[in-house]
Amino acid sequence: MIRVVVVDDEPLIRAGLRGSLRDTPDLDVAAAVPVREAVEAITDAGPRVVLLDACTEDAGRLATGIGSMPQPPSVCVLSRSAGKEHIALALAAGASGYVMKDTPPEVLVPLVRFLAAGWTMLSTDASRPVIRHFLADHDRGSVRPRLDGLSPREREVLALLAAGLSNTAIAARLHLGVGTVKDHVSSILGKLDVDSRLQAALLADRAAPASLRLPS
Repeated sequence: MIRVVVVDDEPLIRAGLRGSLRDTPDLDVAAAVPVREAVEAITDAGPRVVLLDACTEDAGRLATGIGSMPQPPSVCVLSRSAGKEHIALALAAGASGYVMKDTPPEVLVPLVRFLAAGWTMLSTDASRPVIRHFLADHDRGSVRPRLDGLSPREREVLALLAAGLSNTAIAARLHLGVGTVKDHVSSILGKLDVDSRLQAALLADRAAPASLRLPS
């Protein structure tokens, strides 16, 4: 039997969640309480899963406190916000799930079962910003080693190239000959393993902001 505690300051939300889990043989909603009663209810019930309202300033503190229990339950934050800051705070506080409050009720039962089995669960709207952030970090990580092979002057040329300047404009900006700039561009393309100025500019754009700076 999977014991569940619902924590939400809105009576209708608590009733709706309890109703969605009712009549499921392997689930037992041991308590459905407002935030002020959460710690006592969780301590008394010893649930495997807690569905926790995120619309309270106490949610982060509660998630952290629950995570420090000797045998902490899996905590799934219920939220109306899919902002990456909110998701990051919830996961950093030890939440095992982050689900939007407009999630279809029929999803709730399998969600609770997965959480009880130790899975981390994110609803679609919540997972998108997490995946985008991960891919952006991965992308920057794969670009940085290629940029590390550039000389300081080549970095300056690449930054200006990425800003849309022509070879002539780059030469004037850096007080170089146009032929010298062409040589630098050719070297940059070779070191970055790209075939065109556009591809080099795209790599520069994907790099971390601190990796390339426009010369003053």
